[in-house]
Amino acid sequence: MLSYLLNRLAQLVPVLIGCSLLVFLALQFLPGDAAQVFLGERDFTQEDYQAMREYLGLDEPLYVQYAKYAKNVLRGDFGRSVRTHELVLPAILERLPASLTLAAASLFVALVIGIPVGVLSAVKPYSRLDQGSMIGALFGVSIPNFWLALMLILVFSLYLDWLPASGRGTPPDLKHIVLPAIVLGSAYAATICRLTRSCMLEVLNYDFVRTARAKGLLEFLVINKHAFRNALIPVVTEVGISIVGLIEGSTVIEVVFAWPGIARMAYQAALYRDFPMLQGCVLMVAALFVVVNLAVDALYYYLDPRIKFAGAAHEG
Repeated sequence: MLSYLLNRLAQLVPVLIGCSLLVFLALQFLPGDAAQVFLGERDFTQEDYQAMREYLGLDEPLYVQYAKYAKNVLRGDFGRSVRTHELVLPAILERLPASLTLAAASLFVALVIGIPVGVLSAVKPYSRLDQGSMIGALFGVSIPNFWLALMLILVFSLYLDWLPASGRGTPPDLKHIVLPAIVLGSAYAATICRLTRSCMLEVLNYDFVRTARAKGLLEFLVINKHAFRNALIPVVTEVGISIVGLIEGSTVIEVVFAWPGIARMAYQAALYRDFPMLQGCVLMVAALFVVVNLAVDALYYYLDPRIKFAGAAHEG
């Protein structure tokens, strides 16, 4: 198990290096100038502008800039925000718990709705329950999340006054996370529901499931012990992708609900051409993606006997 995970971790290191290089190069082609943003809207001379470019290292060749940037990142120095002048890494780490909390709550909503409904739809295919769940999944994927967010705010915050419309609360309050978690988790619940149904329908037609039924096992045991575990592997992959998607794809939700997460921070950084902060946010999401992939690989090791066998053979 350990050698398998170490091997997977070694393969993911080049991914982080590639992400840092792609992010660095992509930001060079964005409109705007970090030196001008750093100097602000006040009048400044050409000498001031050139001095600021030298201070930020923008006058050097790109490969020199990237080498210095990569060296600083390895030391934990992501630079300073050109807009707020605060250190990038502490600012991101301050916002990270809010993003992770929202992602966890949204994933909980997606799993609680998506997996049970998908399993029930597969067990009773083409029934009214199946047709209703697929129609609901279609609506869940199709409805724009910003529109759903505004409708929920209108109903539950303005009309009924049950839940707060924005913010995280001081100290953080669970009431503030209900609406954004429902909005963000609904689309992923629809995706997980459809994938679970498809995987379960495929597994239920396998020979070992028919054999289990022929032996007289209870349908509950056939579904949960034999079919469901084998159908989980593609679902686990989707859940792993969803975790990162819930963080990086929550920009609209964080803006609408004024949620203090890193997606909203990245949006503001892009808006004000704050390149160091934007680079830091993207690299943090890439690092989270690597960690989630490693966790998914660990789950594969337990869910798929073939991976376990290959890992044991490799260790031997």
